[in-house]
Amino acid sequence: MTDILHSYIGGRWVAPDDDGRPLSDAATGEEVARISDEALDYAAVLDHARAVGGPALRELTFRQRAAILKSLGKHLSARIPEFTEVSFHTGATRRDSAVDIDGGIGALFVYGSKGARELPDDTILRDGEFESLGKSGAFGVQHITTPLLGANVQINAFNFPVWGMLEKFAPAFLAGVPSIVKPASQTAYLTEKVVRDIVASGLVPEGALQLVCARPDGLLDLLTGQDLLSVTGSHTTATALRRHPVVASNAVRFTAEADSLNSSILGADVRRDSPEFDIFVRGLVTEMTQKTGQKCTAIRRAFVPRALLDDVEAAVAERLSKLTVGDPRDESVRVGPLVGQGQRDDVRDAARSLARAGRTVFGTIDTAPENFSAAADFVNGAYMSPVLLRFDDATAQEPHSIEAFGPVSSLLPYDGLDEALQLVARGEGSLAASIVTADPDIARKAVIAAAPWHGRLLVLDADNAGESTGHGAAVPHAVHGGPGRAGGGEELAGLRTLGHFMQRTAVQGGPAFLDTLGVA
Repeated sequence: MTDILHSYIGGRWVAPDDDGRPLSDAATGEEVARISDEALDYAAVLDHARAVGGPALRELTFRQRAAILKSLGKHLSARIPEFTEVSFHTGATRRDSAVDIDGGIGALFVYGSKGARELPDDTILRDGEFESLGKSGAFGVQHITTPLLGANVQINAFNFPVWGMLEKFAPAFLAGVPSIVKPASQTAYLTEKVVRDIVASGLVPEGALQLVCARPDGLLDLLTGQDLLSVTGSHTTATALRRHPVVASNAVRFTAEADSLNSSILGADVRRDSPEFDIFVRGLVTEMTQKTGQKCTAIRRAFVPRALLDDVEAAVAERLSKLTVGDPRDESVRVGPLVGQGQRDDVRDAARSLARAGRTVFGTIDTAPENFSAAADFVNGAYMSPVLLRFDDATAQEPHSIEAFGPVSSLLPYDGLDEALQLVARGEGSLAASIVTADPDIARKAVIAAAPWHGRLLVLDADNAGESTGHGAAVPHAVHGGPGRAGGGEELAGLRTLGHFMQRTAVQGGPAFLDTLGVA
């Protein structure tokens, strides 16, 4: 890391002209680095991506790009311990860091492997088969896809400074489109560290990846119909960027992954002594505490059969009481601080609004938790107790409209599956939901009803839970996104994602010529 973060643009590391503003350690409040408060020459940045990075990538075949991704994954894997040490500053425990760092590097391996196995050694992809448009078959149409000629501009969130970048970079790179990364300022020092190692590897063609550690003012004004904008952040931020006049008028390809009021449903078939009961409780506690609840996929609403509500409350509270809150460098700590005191204050405000409508059954909103580490600094750190809320009236508006983006979840009772599914839909679109049940009829009904409102659904029972990736894990093989409040976009989803970065074109002509265009 440097004292002030540099941008990697135009093939070189560039220091800002100003002194920047400080970025603080989440656990101690001490200054970690500084980041510029000035904008860059974004016309030059975009020109470098379009004129240098794009052509270099398009000269490579899909399999050549895939091989680079796998090599890059190996290169970065050897540096995971270094990245983890930096990640402690963000408030992430060692386990939290693995979700971000190992998860991001894993995306490189997945896209590299899929590209090597499933894509041709060519630069064009066929989309479907030749279709004859005449009686003799001498004339017809073949659809193909080719890379867009612009840049994929990433606007990333603070909670995943590594994974957020790499999960967008990998499919864009495989498709043949260069990336411009704008990390969230609060944790940009970790992104900068990883990009330094990517550049040092010499594996990525010049111009295929640029990093902007500066204000983004004016960047979106320069986008064209050949560029893409990929956004991760709040619903408010995603909505504002989607409505940007240049994005709208130039039909800039846009995808957003926004925070959402994700749900988990405990099936009515489950009893207190059922294995699914413990699966549900463990999953809820994990989603409340992993990354200190700062995940767009975390469970915010837990729907429980009314007869089991007291039992679930007691079981969750018991597990939470055993988790130490404190400095993530302490190996005994399981829940670190929020990313900063500003974020902590926002979460507290949202939690208070929820608590006024319901009631707090575990934790405290404004004071140090009972299980707080004696070695941690509650005053200068951004700490907050995990907070479990209960709404005996599940129809209250607040749990379906207010998100506390931290270690806060709400228990809500239901009296029948139809009621639970109607309440789930009140979240107006979510990234993920889980259904924990041993009854396939319950699972099927829940999936059919919930699918239009979600990007991903997880059905858990005693047979599959041992291999489950978990409610909150966004994996490169599955859609990451969701309708409505969740942003309306898609990221990841395996090779389906490549279509976002490529243009589908219908080419008409004779079958012999069309057969030369790409490989199915």
